[in-house]
Amino acid sequence: MQYIQTIIEIGENETRDLLIARLSELGYEGFEENEQTLIAYLPEEDYDANAIMSLINGYELESTNNIIPKQNWNAVWERNFQPVIVEGFCTIKADFHELVTATPYEIIITPKMSFGTGHHATTQLMMMQMRHLPFAGAKVLDFGTGTGILAILAQMLGAASILAIDNDEWSYENATENAHRNNSTNVTIKHGSLDIAAVETFDIILANINRHILLQFMPDLYTQLNSGGHILMSGLLKEDEQIIVEAASAAGFKMLNIDTLNNWIVVLFTK
Repeated sequence: MQYIQTIIEIGENETRDLLIARLSELGYEGFEENEQTLIAYLPEEDYDANAIMSLINGYELESTNNIIPKQNWNAVWERNFQPVIVEGFCTIKADFHELVTATPYEIIITPKMSFGTGHHATTQLMMMQMRHLPFAGAKVLDFGTGTGILAILAQMLGAASILAIDNDEWSYENATENAHRNNSTNVTIKHGSLDIAAVETFDIILANINRHILLQFMPDLYTQLNSGGHILMSGLLKEDEQIIVEAASAAGFKMLNIDTLNNWIVVLFTK
């Protein structure tokens, strides 16, 4: 599978976070942020030239596209991957990092294109909230697992079983590899969407995806959360707060908390 690399000349544009969120809704799965450019990646098969150019032109920005073979992207990702330390709570690093871990939890991943290496604000927001949830003995769903980081952390926090799903084949492969690398025997990785877990219910649901997907599956997520359970939603900008809270409330969820980092939010609900 090949990927499209879109290089956007963004400069000091204050809409960077909003653009990332909207590109995510169009299928982009990986981002590199530099001082003057935003580099985004999505599977070639998901590239919709009209929708993407309409979005970028709407911000009056210039962009170029390149085709990136899978192997080439892996090499670039590994070369640029740096360890992440989340609030003295969890360290995320690759096996080639020579770093002495000083946090209670350590996750070692093979950095590939899959979303969720810990660098993005939404992944960090999810992890910071997870430290306060009752994972001991819980049955957990990680909806849109990416690299599998959140599922792996859920086991470290005591979850009895974790079902991690992703509709991207690359993410499925990478999450499977990372779960094995971290001895996450309670984590089951499956390739597909929420219908895979349609007959199951969960004590905790982790949903770090994007506004569009969360709105689409909100009633299903409510059905699949046990009474008294918790769901964390992220992949959201501050401006998404009202529409997500309203949709979640309409589905039956009760909001407990909102946290913010770099204009991104995570919202905790219960049932």
